[in-house]
Amino acid sequence: MVFSSLTFLFYFLPVTLVVNMILPKTVRNYWLLGASLIFYAWGGAEFVFVMIASILFNYAIARLIDWSDDVVFRKLCLGLAVIINLGILFYNKYMNFFTENLHRLLGNSIVVTNIVLPIGISFFTFQALSYVIDVYRGDTSVQKNPYYLGLYIAFFPQLIAGPIVRYRTIADQIENRSITTEKFISGVSRFSRGFAIKILLANQMSVIADAAFDLAKTPENLSIGFAWLGALAYSLQIFFDFSGYSSMAIGLGKMFGFEFPENFDYPYISKNITEFWRRWHMSLGQWFRDYVYFPMGGSRVNSQWKLLRNLFVVWTLTGIWHGANWTFIGWGLWYFTLLSFEKLTGLPKKNLSLMQTFCYRIFTLLCIMFGWVAFRSNSLYEAKCYLNAMLGRAGNVLTDNNVLRYANDYKTLLIISLICCTPILACFKTRLGQKLKTPSLINAVFDIGAVGLVIIAVSYLVMGGNNPFIYFNF
Repeated sequence: MVFSSLTFLFYFLPVTLVVNMILPKTVRNYWLLGASLIFYAWGGAEFVFVMIASILFNYAIARLIDWSDDVVFRKLCLGLAVIINLGILFYNKYMNFFTENLHRLLGNSIVVTNIVLPIGISFFTFQALSYVIDVYRGDTSVQKNPYYLGLYIAFFPQLIAGPIVRYRTIADQIENRSITTEKFISGVSRFSRGFAIKILLANQMSVIADAAFDLAKTPENLSIGFAWLGALAYSLQIFFDFSGYSSMAIGLGKMFGFEFPENFDYPYISKNITEFWRRWHMSLGQWFRDYVYFPMGGSRVNSQWKLLRNLFVVWTLTGIWHGANWTFIGWGLWYFTLLSFEKLTGLPKKNLSLMQTFCYRIFTLLCIMFGWVAFRSNSLYEAKCYLNAMLGRAGNVLTDNNVLRYANDYKTLLIISLICCTPILACFKTRLGQKLKTPSLINAVFDIGAVGLVIIAVSYLVMGGNNPFIYFNF
């Protein structure tokens, strides 16, 4: 079950909300845990056992770490937690990739596995692992109620698409939270915006992107113009898909009394690659920073080689986290190269002229777009073919009927998408409220407008519109 489905919107969510409102506060956590397990089991009942096993194991190991004062024993428990959690992740997500590559190297002596990927396993595994590490470090108190820890790991709003929430961020909210009218309305508005963005923008951009990337194997048939249009469309699709789901998760959290951290902050307005990764999928970046990069020394190391080592490890793991394919590893190494360049050269420097700053911003956007080509491609070979088509190195023409047709059919949505990936509308809303001295009224008008967009989005789903789910990769 996904948020952008009619089943979730008209059956699961209303029932879960109403029952949650009716029940006494003392049993709401148990209800939400049960509802979350049902939500997860909807996509495959067998997957829920992996989830329950993760909850029970991490609950037990954290209790052992908290119980013992023996340094060696605590380290052994932490090591076991890392091995088991990452082992479960590796088996379910990467075993097919691993055996497939071994089969290519060693031949028929290696049997290729066919393991179905549990949805969202990367997200809930990282949440569980961060909880155990924080208990070990003393950054958070151990949760003695296994059902409450289960709710933290399995809570359906952020279960399959993030943001990755630290236990210490919502530890108090699990046991002490309230649902106010203001927070609930804010949650409905936030969910509505995310839902509309996902259905009306991300899904529409996917039509252009799919049409262009389907020609990647025959780049001579992919015009330069259509290759660039497809890359732009996918850059918009993936942003609106990821940020839309995060907005829906944050909105759902508010409806149930939780406050989740932000996950995207207009990343395409970034001046450089470093800033881009401070704005893109912030909870994932912070996870790798706090649990991998900083423990290795981060940027505060005594040699450039150690800095490069730290960046290499983090960005290789970031690429692997996103999916079991060489394209994701290549994508991660692409960002390792770019970030290493910025770290070692100090670019862009603060004293650059306006023109130099503008040019570096364009360079940043082009690098991001080239990275998305690898991310979207089925193989490194297809990524190479697509990039050759973009650069006119595939014997392809400058433009064709595809450019004219898709640009004409989707020109309005492309313009709206380009506006919505910047803070223009947010700034306009704020300034309009200040000028009219009625910020509450302006906010209410925008909230009503968001709900109205949901009606349009639902109509699109009812008519059987395109509704891809990128998070199946994760």
